Amino acid sequence: MTHTLILSYVTFIYFIAFVFYLFKMILQKDAWGRLASLATWLGFLAHTLAFILRWKASHDMGFGHAPLTNLYESLIFFAWSIAFLYLAVEWRIKNKSLGVFVVPVAFLLMAYASIAPGMNTRIEPLIPALQSNWLTTHVLTCFMGYAAFTVAFGCALLYLWKDKKERSAREEKSAVTQKLPSLTVLDALIYQSAALGFVFLAIGIITGSVWAHYAWGSYWSWDPKETWSLITWLVYAILLHARYVRGWRGRRLAVLAIVGFACVLFTYLGVNFLPSLHSYT
Repeated sequence: MTHTLILSYVTFIYFIAFVFYLFKMILQKDAWGRLASLATWLGFLAHTLAFILRWKASHDMGFGHAPLTNLYESLIFFAWSIAFLYLAVEWRIKNKSLGVFVVPVAFLLMAYASIAPGMNTRIEPLIPALQSNWLTTHVLTCFMGYAAFTVAFGCALLYLWKDKKERSAREEKSAVTQKLPSLTVLDALIYQSAALGFVFLAIGIITGSVWAHYAWGSYWSWDPKETWSLITWLVYAILLHARYVRGWRGRRLAVLAIVGFACVLFTYLGVNFLPSLHSYT
């Protein structure tokens, strides 16, 4: 079985996991939650296997490198990072409600990688500028940061939904909202996930600067990707500052997390429509 075929199955499995998580939230049956977690773990393990097989295939072709070098491979790794961090959070909080908001992002990334017109799925040798160990470090840290921001985004959506329900007297004692993580827990998860992503993105920006100096002789060139990475980092810096110094909590923090995730998406995909050294082709 090829890595491409496995990844197509993974896309389907993540969708099934989302449906199970949705059933768990609506029907409040633990069996659906167990099926959802099992499906997510199955998808994640198959995803990991496919990633390793693709990496091995590049070595078999004589120019081995981590599969992180084009849009297809980056979408695959982004989805893998989200599944990895989500499963860690689910294990930590012992609650499956967040899967309704996070797992669909992994599914949509995988689906886009599968069906987007003109998507290059071939394994190709790297251009000289990319033949560096800094590539793996830079891309890995950036996408782990993006994945942490995705978790913060999912927590923010769940927070706003639950907060709206609890503000309605009619829904105050709803069985659905009672089984969700408390607003205090969700608020803490938004902050912690954003802080984790902030650190990873900072490392990604630093390693990218060192790599740029090694490859092109300049630490910073105000390339659109560099500029928007900095903007995204500053948005989350504002979020952390607002929480730690100004004491912002709740809805304001959730809205900032959603704004930050919009910046992440533009940094990752939007700049591909601009002239950039970082544009995926």
